[in-house]
Amino acid sequence: MLSVENLKKTYDTGDEALKGVSMEVSGDEVVAIIGPSGAGKSTFIRCINQLTEPTAGSVELDGVDLTRLSTGDLRNQRRNMGMIFQEYGLVDRLTVMENVLSGRLGYVSAWNAFRRNFPPEDVRHARATLDRVGLAGYDDNRADELSGGQRQRVGIARAVVQRPKILLVDEPTSSLDPESSRAVMDLLTEIAREENIPVLINIHEVELALDYADRVVGFADGLVVFEGDPDEVDGDVRDTIYRGGEPKSDESAHGEPAGDRPADDSDRAVPGTDGEDDRSVARRTDV
Repeated sequence: MLSVENLKKTYDTGDEALKGVSMEVSGDEVVAIIGPSGAGKSTFIRCINQLTEPTAGSVELDGVDLTRLSTGDLRNQRRNMGMIFQEYGLVDRLTVMENVLSGRLGYVSAWNAFRRNFPPEDVRHARATLDRVGLAGYDDNRADELSGGQRQRVGIARAVVQRPKILLVDEPTSSLDPESSRAVMDLLTEIAREENIPVLINIHEVELALDYADRVVGFADGLVVFEGDPDEVDGDVRDTIYRGGEPKSDESAHGEPAGDRPADDSDRAVPGTDGEDDRSVARRTDV
């Protein structure tokens, strides 16, 4: 089980990306995090696996507090967290199989990793996983030869071969067309059920969240402002998450078109909330 308590992140600029977020995720549930840009959704995901270092709070996975681990122990614990990135996180010059097997880097020596020498069982599992995500026969294709949907499937396969205890997913559909988006969400929910692991997804598309998630968590200005079942997300809840409780209208109280009003603090992104973490490690392949 993942248990997050009072997680905070303040950047050197003074921007507070997270202001005390608590959450639990367990079983095979799919939990979707929704909210406006700059709400802290991506920062939260990255603080869980310590790609971004939180300022305060705890992150426990099966009772182990990740925020208190040494570098070596953290590397070992990251094997239990499959990370699926918004921009896929693939190495373009490597083959599909090599990218998928990078999910096993935490289990082999540095010398074998350098030589890309993996146990036969890992190779068999990787090939079976590619078949499972609809990419059978793509083993030797370079990653840069694939479509966006195919690249995201490679990212999912890489996370699955880790045999993780949880999948952390950051904006998996933001670069995909509607059909590919639903195919990816189908795959993620299927994996949650079959592998009996939870999936925590940061997602902008509210309707996809409502269609696929077991639970929805709404972020606004670095805080959790809603948590409940998808069928509870009505107009009032959306107003709370996206407009600070103000109902949606075409004109403001001053007669200005809503789209022309200056953005408030909740509309402005802060460092690390839109895909980059504060230590620039998103391009790591040992996720």
